[in-house]
Amino acid sequence: MTKTIVKFFILSIFSSLALYAEGLTWVKDPKTAFTLAKKEHKIVMLMVEGMHCRWCIKMKRRTLADETVRAKLASYVLVKVMREDKSAIKELPHIQGVPSIFFMTADKKILESVIGYFNIEDFLSYVSDVEKKVLDNSGNQNK
Repeated sequence: MTKTIVKFFILSIFSSLALYAEGLTWVKDPKTAFTLAKKEHKIVMLMVEGMHCRWCIKMKRRTLADETVRAKLASYVLVKVMREDKSAIKELPHIQGVPSIFFMTADKKILESVIGYFNIEDFLSYVSDVEKKVLDNSGNQNK
């Protein structure tokens, strides 16, 4: 029991420290993120990372820290979840590996997902694909 409490405490601290990493503002949990996305009519970018995942660190330090990427993600609701946080993971789509990034509507519909490390150019391409899907979907709803 004590080990579980210590693990949870460490995960909580780790998550809190990461909320403002890379120059991005991260929402603290998925439930809050989807509520905010619905209220503000935004897309959610949900990132699942692992505590000891070197590709997650590389993704955060290289790709997500890039000024162009940060500017592109400014209009999204961003949320990070640790793979080790079993209670949060059970509410998410199936995780095949980390880092996993899901671009989702406020109603939790997956628009695009990527697994693994992506360089700046490739990641921006995925974000552009998401934006095209959003535009296509909004255009279809207006018909």
